[in-house]
Amino acid sequence: MEYRRETIATLLLKRLTEQKVDLKRQFIDSKPLIGHFVLDNLLPNDLTKEVYEKFPSTKEVIQKKNIRESKYIAYQMNAYDSLLEETIYAFQDKRVVNIIKEICDLDSILPDENLYAGGLSMMGKENFLNPHLDNSHDADLKNWRVLNLLFYVTPDWKKSSGGSLELWPKGVKAPSIEITSKFNRLVVMSTHKNSWHSVNKVTTEGVRCCVSNYYFSENPIHNSDKFHITTFRGRSNQKLIDILLRLDNQLRKGVRKLFKKGIRENPHKYKK
Repeated sequence: MEYRRETIATLLLKRLTEQKVDLKRQFIDSKPLIGHFVLDNLLPNDLTKEVYEKFPSTKEVIQKKNIRESKYIAYQMNAYDSLLEETIYAFQDKRVVNIIKEICDLDSILPDENLYAGGLSMMGKENFLNPHLDNSHDADLKNWRVLNLLFYVTPDWKKSSGGSLELWPKGVKAPSIEITSKFNRLVVMSTHKNSWHSVNKVTTEGVRCCVSNYYFSENPIHNSDKFHITTFRGRSNQKLIDILLRLDNQLRKGVRKLFKKGIRENPHKYKK
């Protein structure tokens, strides 16, 4: 069966509607710190498995490897199987956007058709993502980044495999909330000045595959939020790395003050 984004969006809407009350409770309960909800069995298993099988190999995508992160990304979606693009944009269907807006009790949210920082994410053995705050704005510095949607599609992925999402609601020196990157699981989390999050190191030979979207808004989650670049920290046992990352943050912040939109022309953006 060939799935189109409208069909996938209808399936998403059905599942979100079924669990709306519970998802809203999850988000409200966690909202004082880092608002988030977790929804398992998001799409029919056969469809989610097919999405996974259509992921490109790590040789066909972009590798990012430095002290901040080690992972693979892809966002030029017309270079890959069409099912991947259809799945990503199903999350941008107006019906899906509206119900997530209601669940998260936001006045308005805007999907990003250019996939700024979104698209596909892949992590193999030893890959990781250090604790960080996402860039506060979209590529044009007009709207605030307010929600991060992560859809995990690797079959049989377990907590022991690593690659779990970590939320740090009380800062990177306090304990984190660990959310396993379980097959067919959707995680939606708010992004703001205190939404520190990370991905712990993958320990298995498999590849953790994730479909990601960001939603934006004309207003930030917190009125006190201010513009910031993507800001990284080291873990509590990474004192030297933490020092280096702080210096790196300051250097990149200084460059951004001189060049408001960075020194590259939207490096992570789907050019249709």
